[in-house]
Formats: sequence, C-alpha cells, structure tokens
Amino acid sequence: MGVKLVNITKVFPDPHHPGREVVAVRKVSIDVKEGEFVTFLGPSGCGKTTTLRIISGFEYPTEGEVWISGKLVNNDPPNKRDTSMVFQSYAIFPHLSVSQNIGFGLELKGLPKETIRAETERIMSVMNLTNLANRRPDQLSGGQQQRVALARAIINKPSVLLFDEPLSNLDAKLREQMRLEIRKIQRTFGITSIYVTHDQGEAMTVSDRIVVMNEGNIMQIGTPFEIYSRPLNRFVADFIGRVNFFEGTVTTVKEQGISVRFTHGVERDVDSCSRDFRPGEQVLVVVRPESLKLFSKGSDSKSTGSTVNKDSEGVSSKTGQAFLEGRIDKVVYLGSVCEYEIETGSEKPVLAVTHNPIEEGFFQPGDFVGIDFTPISAHALPQNG
Repeated sequence: MGVKLVNITKVFPDPHHPGREVVAVRKVSIDVKEGEFVTFLGPSGCGKTTTLRIISGFEYPTEGEVWISGKLVNNDPPNKRDTSMVFQSYAIFPHLSVSQNIGFGLELKGLPKETIRAETERIMSVMNLTNLANRRPDQLSGGQQQRVALARAIINKPSVLLFDEPLSNLDAKLREQMRLEIRKIQRTFGITSIYVTHDQGEAMTVSDRIVVMNEGNIMQIGTPFEIYSRPLNRFVADFIGRVNFFEGTVTTVKEQGISVRFTHGVERDVDSCSRDFRPGEQVLVVVRPESLKLFSKGSDSKSTGSTVNKDSEGVSSKTGQAFLEGRIDKVVYLGSVCEYEIETGSEKPVLAVTHNPIEEGFFQPGDFVGIDFTPISAHALPQNG
C-alpha cells in the first residue's frame, strides 16, 4: 500500500483581502502505488508544495482524505505518519558528524547503540558515504550534504519518502548527477516516493508517473512518455518542453487518427490519441520541434556552412508538397543538436531541432526550407482544450 489522496482541497485566508479565501488545492485525487516514484510538477503557486505538506502532515486538508499505508491520517501530526521528508535546505545538524546526522533518528527511537552503528554503516555503504563518516557538514559539498539528508531519511525505513524540491540549491551539473543518484537509491530501497519540483527535466528523469498541476488543479497524470508525447491539453503541452501548435479543422475521422485541414490549406493525417473528434471540429495539432522534418527549398543567400537537402520519411524535397515552407531566421548550434527558428508568415516562428549536425550538416540563416512531419509524431487536441 502507498499513498491515496481523495478529493483533497486546501483553502487559505487571502492575506491581501481580509474575509476572502484562496483555494490552493482543488479536488486532488491520486493513488500512489507501493514502491512507485511520483512527481508533482508545475509552475510556482500551482499547489504542488501544499499537496506535499498535506501528505506529510505539516498542513491539514480543508476537505478530502489522506491515506498512507491503508490508514486514514487526516488528523495525525507529522511524527505520527510513517513518512520522512528530504528538504530543500537539507536541514542537517552542523554540530554533528555525517554518521551522527544519519543515525540521529534511530537515537530518538531509543534503539541500542550497536544497532544504530550497524544500520548507519549499512546506509553509508550503500550511499557511498563511508569515507565521509567523521566529517562535519561544513566540510561537505552540496551534493554530499544532500546524500546525507537522504540517508538520514531512509535509515528510519519510512513507508513513504517525501522530497520538497531537494536539488534546487545545487548547480546544474550536480543537479543532473543527483537526479540519477536519487532514482537509483529509491529503486535500491523500493520506498514509495513523492517528489515536488518545477524542473521538467528533473521530473522526466526520476519519475514513474508525473502529476502536472496548475492553479490547484491536476491537469494530467501519466508516465514521462505520456506527459511529453501525448499531453491532454494545451497547458501540459506548452509547460513540458517546447512545442509547435498548428490550428486546423477535422475533415475525416479514420479508424486510427484523423485528417486535418490546416489554416494555410494543407491537409495532413495526425494521431487523435483515441479522442472522439467530429468532421468540422476545430483542433490544435501539437508537434514537438524534434519531430519536424526539414528539407532544402533553395536559398537566396550564401551559406558559410554545410547546407543539406534533407529527405524525410514520406517527404521528398523534389516532388513532395511540404506541410509548410519558410525561411531560416535563427540558428543555434549546440553540438549534438541544431535548433532553428523558421519564419513562415504566421504570428510565431516555427521551432525545429535536428540531431547530429556534424554528420548531417545544417542550414544557415536565410535558407528557404520545407517543413513536414509524420502522422505518428503529431496529435490533435480540442482547440479549447
């Protein structure tokens, strides 16, 4: 058994308008399975941290139920819930050594010294902290301090491990390293884990499932693949990674997918994600930048680099009709990928990403290109969704 939230709502007094209220979390329900790693993701003020604090017992719900390991814990304080929290600030004791910090929770439980020593050594060994056992926190790097905080939470063998933006104080490179470490450690111990972050890459790396929130509401719950590749609404599509939106009208509903006539007149098949669309319905087609295929349509400016004719599956630079045509306005070379902003005459430029440019070559500003995509790489949403 893991964690179950049933219609959780949290209302706070509005500090700026006496007598009014602010709904921080609205009818949130989710069932986190035992051993699962679930991340609450969303912009600042979306309700994700409030939800975590309700699970931990630092806040009580205005409405709804919190179940942990099959027990209703709505009115239980934090120390009566079988959870451990890893805080953003680490919260390790500066006057204690690494081993003393890790074993502190077992001391509070009154366990025998030999048991505390054995358990502390075991946890330190698993988490590569043995050689740091006698150091003080001020002698540790940020990543080492975070591992100590994590070890201190795990040693108590909680049913649920809670993470409150634990990597936000680390630099970018260390954050990437710690993501992988946290996921590896969680799998090693098999502890049900709930993680809060506003960092999309973090959520995609560590999670079995992601809960995307906005303005106190759950917008979508799904695996990282589902959240990124098949978002259920415009907010999720726009919040997770980068995306192109194209407006159109459904012309034909097929056994698998639909045909859409876009506002510039071209018709294409796209994935409907099993939604029930009707002919004539207005839709928004979502295409990620890396799913767009580019091919040369000629240039009226000289290129200083390698400009290639790119033929894509189902697209011919000689005979095929492009979905769109446009001019390369901006090129960002990042080594492993090349990013393009393409002016097509619409309000926003189209963003495309190609991989391995050192082998495939790349376009230059001013190049005229055709743009296309395969049906499986695009999917439709209701235009008001």
